[in-house]
Amino acid sequence: MNDPTPYAGLTPDTVLNAVSACRLHPDGRLLALNSYENRVWRVGLEGGAPVIAKFYRPGRWSDAAIGEEHDFSRELAAAELPVVAPLAFDGRTLLRHAGFRYALTPRISGRPPEPGAAGQLQWLGRLIARMHGVGARRTFVHRGSLDQASMVQRPIGAVLASALLPAVLRGHYQAAAERLAAAIAARLAALGPVRQLRLHGDCHPGNILWTDEGPTFVDLDDARMGPAMQDLWMLAHDEQAMREVLAGYREFRDLDPAELALIPALRAMRQLHYAGWIASRWADPAFPLAFPFVAGTRWWEEHVNDLHELAESME
Repeated sequence: MNDPTPYAGLTPDTVLNAVSACRLHPDGRLLALNSYENRVWRVGLEGGAPVIAKFYRPGRWSDAAIGEEHDFSRELAAAELPVVAPLAFDGRTLLRHAGFRYALTPRISGRPPEPGAAGQLQWLGRLIARMHGVGARRTFVHRGSLDQASMVQRPIGAVLASALLPAVLRGHYQAAAERLAAAIAARLAALGPVRQLRLHGDCHPGNILWTDEGPTFVDLDDARMGPAMQDLWMLAHDEQAMREVLAGYREFRDLDPAELALIPALRAMRQLHYAGWIASRWADPAFPLAFPFVAGTRWWEEHVNDLHELAESME
C-alpha cells in the first residue's frame, strides 16, 4: 500500500476524537510536531499534562511489527531506562480510530545533547549499552534487519524509478550508487558475521531529549535488528567523540573493536536510504514542502559526488 495522500482524512477533529476515545479530555490545544513518515501531534488535556499522539503511516509497518516496537520500548522502560513508551488503554497500546492506527505517549520536554560534551557522550554510551543488554535478550520477528536489501538495493531502486531524479543524471547516479553498493558489500563481506540485536535504530541527537535529570530516548519507529554500532556512530561527529561514547559503553557491555570498521558502511547506507526514502514518498504533499531542495538538479549533482566520495574512502 502506497497511498500518496495517506493523511488526507487526519483532521484536527479526528486527532481530538481519537484522544477522546481513550477516555481522555482534550482541551482543544493542538500542536503538529515535525514528523514526515508518521504524523505526530501534541494534545493538551483538561487538568493534566499533554500527551503525544502518533498516527502511523498506513502500510509501512504491520500491526505485529508495531507491537514489537511497543513491547521493546516498554521492556526498556521496565528495566528503568529513560525511554518514552506508549500508554496502554484497556491493555492495548496500538489504537484505532477513523481508519488510522495510533499510539499515545507522555509528553517529554528537553533539549538535544551538547555536541562533543564528553560527560554527556559517556552517559549516553552507558545507557545505550544497557539498552543493548535488554535488546540482546530476544529477537524481532516482524521488524526486519538493517541490511543491504532495505538500506541499499530498495532505496537505489526507488530513486531510479522516480521522476525526481533528473534524466540527465540518471546514468551518473546509477554508476555512483552501484559503485557504493559494491564497496558496502565488500566491507561487510570482509568483516564477516556481526552479532545482531534489537536496536533503537535511529539514535541521532534529535531523538534524545536532555533535561537537568539527564537524557530520554524517544521515537523507536526505526527499531530493528542490527549491529550495536548502528546505535553509536550517529552520536559521534569525530574520533574523540566516538572514544567518549565507547568509554561509557564499555563500562556496561563489551563491544567487538572490529565493529568500528562498520561505520563507513553504515554512513553510506544511510546516505543511500535518505535519497530513496524521499523519492519513494515524494507524492506525499508533506515531502515537497519539507525537502524542496531535492527537486533541484544541484542537490542530485552533490548527492552523486557524495556517493563517489564515500565509495572512494571505502575502496
